[in-house]
Amino acid sequence: MSSFYAVRRLCLVLGLHHSGYYQWLKRPKSLRTRQDERQTGLIKQLWLESGTVYGYRKIWLDMKDLGECVGRNRIARLMRLAELASQTGYRKRRYYDGGKPSFASPNYLERQFVVPTPNTHWVSDMTYSVPGVQGEHGRSNEPRVCLEY
Repeated sequence: MSSFYAVRRLCLVLGLHHSGYYQWLKRPKSLRTRQDERQTGLIKQLWLESGTVYGYRKIWLDMKDLGECVGRNRIARLMRLAELASQTGYRKRRYYDGGKPSFASPNYLERQFVVPTPNTHWVSDMTYSVPGVQGEHGRSNEPRVCLEY
């Protein structure tokens, strides 16, 4: 912000004295900030050794093996701040052979649903669905085709 606006003006807006800002700049880094910087370097090293694949859970396990006392949430926060993300979707997808193609009966009606007399054309429908799946809720046995005569 100080590259866009004058420090004195920003401090005036915030109700602070400008000398406090400069004292804050000269203040030594806190213990937590120093630990975060050290652990961020270690996290980045472990992440690169994994081939940029590991996420915070596996990095946490590796750091535990190294004897570091750090929590998973802290590792997740440090990885997010360092813009380190686990690689997803890197496994090769397995495609299985579907076997023989299913047998389809010939289409005798050919979408001609108007029949001259009753009991000359019969239509059936095989539905393989579980009630409650895909919003059916047990209505999957309702007829799909109605023949008019």
